[in-house]
Amino acid sequence: MALFVPVAVVWVMLDLAVKAWFNQFPAGTVVVGPLAGLVRFRVAHNTGGAWGMFGDATIVLGVLSLAVCAGLLGYVLLSRRATAGEALGAALVFAGGLGNAVDRFTLGYVVDFIDPVFIDFPTFNVADIGVTCGFVIFFAALFLRAHREEAEAR
Repeated sequence: MALFVPVAVVWVMLDLAVKAWFNQFPAGTVVVGPLAGLVRFRVAHNTGGAWGMFGDATIVLGVLSLAVCAGLLGYVLLSRRATAGEALGAALVFAGGLGNAVDRFTLGYVVDFIDPVFIDFPTFNVADIGVTCGFVIFFAALFLRAHREEAEAR
């Protein structure tokens, strides 16, 4: 918890602050960019998931996000073997899920703004970065712990 709580708090605060700033502009507004032909910051109001999946499923996706957050929090609280990597990954996923759920329940949409221009990829936000990187870190840490424990058992 010593790692989980501060990482989760800082990440969700960063996410909500940045999205609040971008949300002052109308949807579709290009705030900055494109930068080096890679990315632009364009405001989007997303009522579904990535690539337009589950369009207008804002409440269902918000509830699902909260369920995943609760599961990760439970894992970190109850697991006596969770490593720092697992706690870090879980904190990022938790914060990202919570940040997007707050948007879904308070605004009716998620504020996205990072828009890659060099590839056909969905517009995303800080919360999405936390979820994606957090899952990679979490599962890599689980794999490494399992590999280490298997080696120690031999």
